[in-house]
Amino acid sequence: MNADRHQKTLSDISYSVLDLASIVEGGSVSGAFKNTVELAKHAEQWNYNRFWVAEHHSMPGIASSATSVLIGHVAGKTERIRVGSGGIMLPNHAPLVIAEQFGTLEAMYPGRIDLGLGRAPGSDQFTAMALRGAERNNGQDFPEQLAQLRSYLDADSKHNRVRAIPGEGQDIPIWLLGSSGFSAALSAQLGLPFSFASHFSPENTQPALARYRNNFQPSEVLDKPYVMVGINVFAADTTEEAKRIATSYQQQFLNLIRNTPGQLSPPVDTMEGIWTEYEKAIVMKQLNASIIGNPEEVKEQLQRFLDETQADEMIINSAIYDQRARLRSYEIIAEITGMK
Repeated sequence: MNADRHQKTLSDISYSVLDLASIVEGGSVSGAFKNTVELAKHAEQWNYNRFWVAEHHSMPGIASSATSVLIGHVAGKTERIRVGSGGIMLPNHAPLVIAEQFGTLEAMYPGRIDLGLGRAPGSDQFTAMALRGAERNNGQDFPEQLAQLRSYLDADSKHNRVRAIPGEGQDIPIWLLGSSGFSAALSAQLGLPFSFASHFSPENTQPALARYRNNFQPSEVLDKPYVMVGINVFAADTTEEAKRIATSYQQQFLNLIRNTPGQLSPPVDTMEGIWTEYEKAIVMKQLNASIIGNPEEVKEQLQRFLDETQADEMIINSAIYDQRARLRSYEIIAEITGMK
């Protein structure tokens, strides 16, 4: 670890929110959207930098499938926080449609819209086929789709036969999202900001960040690398409560590996008896970068994560069943990082 590793403190970087509009057991889609808007309003009040929602399909516990629509709803209920996608799964869509959708959003909420793009389906293969049709591939043409999308947003596209209106000539920041090295390399090549999904792919974090930084080519967008890392945080006033609220996400991930996805479950006092030792090992491996604890413990773990990643920004995911507890978790993060 070199000497530069400790130069950044928690107050030196920005923090953002990643939300999937979780549908909780006993709740509803409408309730999920109400909770999302409430969180976004608080995030704005606590000076979070951006609020992103993610595209997932055919998931009983996630209501953010119509991502562009939800972004517009959140942006309309807030005043200054940046709102965007974390991300739009571009292979699911015609690039022209995304250019028009985000051009519309940017025209409605100027200077507040982010377009984060991923190349994973955000669904199973049957749902992907329903979304894209049999002729679509599984993300292999992502670089070509990205180039096409960017061309629609370019001011010179007014000379093209096919034009994105709204869209063309608008300055909509494009981010590439990834959980492996592919998008890291493409972001570096194009000089775009890069967001890595450490919250569910922690073992790939360092290789991907190194690949991005080592291969970065300055562009009109950025003159140096800009890294945002995703991290699960479960903060509470006591360690015991933090561990308890984190069990909802552990149950959610357990259901995913069992191929029985469902709504976000209430927390439990212990996961023992719910998962097998084998299942526990899988879940903990995927979620071992999660930060769980009281304010002092979370502050220490966040600083350690910053030392390891040297991130420019962190985007916080907190799938917490109880809305009051979820708001308190984000409030604690705002307090210990100096935002609030």
